[in-house]
Amino acid sequence: MSSDDRRSEIINILNKLDKAISGTDLAKKLGVSRQIIVQDIAILRASGEEIIATPQGYIVLKDVNERRLIKTIVCKHSTYEEIEDELKTIVDIGGKVLDVIIEHPIYGEIKSSLMISSRLDVDEFIKNLKATNAEPLSSLTEGVHIHSIEVENEENFKKIEKVLEEKSYLIKD
Repeated sequence: MSSDDRRSEIINILNKLDKAISGTDLAKKLGVSRQIIVQDIAILRASGEEIIATPQGYIVLKDVNERRLIKTIVCKHSTYEEIEDELKTIVDIGGKVLDVIIEHPIYGEIKSSLMISSRLDVDEFIKNLKATNAEPLSSLTEGVHIHSIEVENEENFKKIEKVLEEKSYLIKD
């Protein structure tokens, strides 16, 4: 298979899926190394493909259902347990955590895609965070961070805000 054919197949695979697929799984499907997939993804992105890298793998963002809302919240906490609790709170009330954003004093806005929509996604994220001894982005800003959250309706967003405020994670004005 030529590199152009392989990249075309990567796009076909990503467009058929409604969830992320890991670079390792793509490599197995296509009979190449994970590094080849990483390079192919970079080339596809450079050519304008909307491929997002998440902790769960690669995904192509589909058109968002216009009835769903995307809202942002500002939170502060510092422990792995609080991160896990915050994320599980959001998904339990029906939110999807699209990303985490920090405002760094030198680099400005730093944003990382999360695409967390279930307790299983949260468990996997926390497991990977601990296994790699990686510090969360919010460690650069004393725990302060922003999440973009996709919700079904304004009522669910208000519920998320209320519970996060009760848990003292939410920063309001």
